[in-house]
Amino acid sequence: MATRRFPKEFLWGGATAANQVEGGFKEGGKGISVSDCARHHLDIDVQDYKKQNEITSKDIEEALKTNDESLYPKRHGSDFYHHYKEDIKMFAEMGFKVYRMSIAWSRIFPNGDDKEPNEEGLEFYDNVFDECLKYGIEPLVTMSHYEPPINLTLNYDGWYSRELVGFFELYVKTICTRYKNKVKYWLTFNEVDSMIRHPYTTGGLVEDRFPNIKWEQVIFQAMHHQFVASALATKICHEIIPESSVGCMLTKLTYYPHTCKPKDVLQSQQDMRATYCYSDTQVFGEYPSYLLSKFKNNGIVIKKEYGDDTIMKEYPVDFVSFSYYMSSCSAASLEGLDVTDGNTITAVKNPYLPSSEWGWQIDPTGLRISMVDLCDRYRKPLFIVENGLGAKDEVAEDGTIDDQYRIDYFDVHFKAMLDAIEYDGVECLGYTSWGCIDLISESTKQMSKRYGFIYVDCDDYGKGTYKRIPKKSFYWYKKVIESNGEYLFKN
Repeated sequence: MATRRFPKEFLWGGATAANQVEGGFKEGGKGISVSDCARHHLDIDVQDYKKQNEITSKDIEEALKTNDESLYPKRHGSDFYHHYKEDIKMFAEMGFKVYRMSIAWSRIFPNGDDKEPNEEGLEFYDNVFDECLKYGIEPLVTMSHYEPPINLTLNYDGWYSRELVGFFELYVKTICTRYKNKVKYWLTFNEVDSMIRHPYTTGGLVEDRFPNIKWEQVIFQAMHHQFVASALATKICHEIIPESSVGCMLTKLTYYPHTCKPKDVLQSQQDMRATYCYSDTQVFGEYPSYLLSKFKNNGIVIKKEYGDDTIMKEYPVDFVSFSYYMSSCSAASLEGLDVTDGNTITAVKNPYLPSSEWGWQIDPTGLRISMVDLCDRYRKPLFIVENGLGAKDEVAEDGTIDDQYRIDYFDVHFKAMLDAIEYDGVECLGYTSWGCIDLISESTKQMSKRYGFIYVDCDDYGKGTYKRIPKKSFYWYKKVIESNGEYLFKN
């Protein structure tokens, strides 16, 4: 049998987000972001994502009164702000070809509506990109990843306000101009579809600030503003960096019918459309007819400005990136069915799949199915920019960390990914595992839900030395990358 390996130019790497890894929340002129005001709730069931992520104006008010980092873990993250050289060196040791990261908007424009950028913040990312390029690591940069400046929530009601399009436009012009010789791959909004699931971190929206407007109306109006901003960002990026490539990023929620009952099949189709509507808009440059029907049937009226439709149509994305963690089942009726939570959604549990401690069902075949579906739907290159296993890792007495369970997880997912490329003809640019170094989990704000190949000595309250320790998976992933996947089939 012929040796199996990934395409020669395949980009292997890892992914993080500034709000979860960076820390230094008040250093270098950084402003306060929405994520800096999101506290953990360790007294609430870790699988109750709705309660975990609820936030009110009063919660924000309380957060702004304190500099506490133990209850607000994203304020310290993994302290990448002070450890970036060490961390990037370790990424290089694993053989990373690409590092997906985000720029904290509030580090560049502390309040979001500032007239001039914060030079110290710009210099920080100059240093980070220089460090990456020193090791031949290509930065893949998300422009906005769950961190609008909190000022934009308090004084503009987040992305519901049209003014944020202009603020974001200035931010994008600033970072594209500054880093035009350092960054070629860009993503506009992380998991743009998540506005519907956690509108606060994605759009800076707080429900109690809209007492007289239907909440769904608020969310989709904010979504429209992000669609326009994304198209403008693509336009700006292409003009300033002609060789750049700009992608959208969606949460790949893959649904199977719970049974072959036609109503269950229909429900799974409806659930899939509820996710695809966002990437459909960014890829095709216009709202799909089924989303327009939803607006009409639900009494949602999108307020547009002249030229919005043209901008969206003329500047679609170049490639489609996505996160994939799990699949779920759909049923027309949930009565008597076992329901599971995972990746901030609630769906019917699949009896044929194992689940993680957080209720996320592990399904490598679902990754292949997802890749084929996206390839057939969009006919654009794909980039898997998030995938991984959150688990509680233990440091042994000799200082080692045996996370064979993580290796087992990646092994089957990598093989499924290669099957999609080799057997199904899917064009995939690369793969970045989520949380390549331990960071603060988005769903539960925990440090103990660890994803990394690199352990960070820090607990859920921010206590620890922040020492970096390679796990067993670190050395395994290094062998996978240096063999371009051939190591997966060594036996």
